[in-house]
Amino acid sequence: MKTRFKLNKTWVILGIALLIGSLAALAARTYLSTQVQAIEARGKSKTINVVVASRELKRGDKISSDTVAVRSIPVDYAHSAAISPDAFDRVDGQALAYPVRAGEMILWGLMEAKRSPTFSAKVEPGHRAMTVAVDEINSISGMLEPGDLIDLLVTVDSKGRKITRPLLQSVQVMATGQQAADSPRGGERRQYSTVTIDTTPAEAHNVIMARDAGRITALLRNPEDKSRIAGANVNMAELLSSATTRADSVDGAIPVLYGGNATIAPEALSMARPKLAKVALNEFETALSSTMRGNIPAVSTPPPGGLGQITQNSSAAR
Repeated sequence: MKTRFKLNKTWVILGIALLIGSLAALAARTYLSTQVQAIEARGKSKTINVVVASRELKRGDKISSDTVAVRSIPVDYAHSAAISPDAFDRVDGQALAYPVRAGEMILWGLMEAKRSPTFSAKVEPGHRAMTVAVDEINSISGMLEPGDLIDLLVTVDSKGRKITRPLLQSVQVMATGQQAADSPRGGERRQYSTVTIDTTPAEAHNVIMARDAGRITALLRNPEDKSRIAGANVNMAELLSSATTRADSVDGAIPVLYGGNATIAPEALSMARPKLAKVALNEFETALSSTMRGNIPAVSTPPPGGLGQITQNSSAAR
């Protein structure tokens, strides 16, 4: 009885062990089957191409076709900030701000920020940015702002009187002081003593000449106003040349002493005819000598009739 009981107990334990093993094998098979199906499903899911590092990259290394490659990965595992091959030209040549290991995706946030464009990039080809000094009047009481359109008038002295002519029209203000058109603006009023305008090289040359020769005044105009001031823009070179010519003609006059009883022809007084002037001088010296011998005053004032023939009445002088 005891032996039979022991045999039955052993078979029971063996049966339980087999049952447990069978259940474990079934569970493992089910788990592996599920994982294989998931892997196969992921392999069959939609993929996307992203730019990855072809080798380990350090901070400061530049992105190029030699340092990156294209890898296809499932959409579910692609980072939303990953750079696609279509956008590679936007980062080509830029430097990394953080290190990247081989095979890792290149993200937009890993790139160094681009430097803000310089002020010279705002100058159109063929144009020049020119800075001129302004005062309370020319700055329109400080209300002149970048982007405004202004007219420039020049005032010069011509033969002792002031003349004003249009210098430039519809000139765009690029900056007031250090504030450009895209600079952040505050509510406070800005103080500045210079403005930068957009000109061509020829216009800049004209403004420089006008600044040295006279006074420049700015007039603010409505941005929709396309009309022009009456009269063409003045050419400062021609204006200054004509003013210099008139000044030379006035300064060229010389005082003339009249005396004696000699007669001097008007054409002999012309400085443009040196031969006739020499003859007139000789005649004047001869007349002066004869007058001195006769004890008659040698110098008299010219008659109010002009610079024509002058004859001194010696008897009247006595």
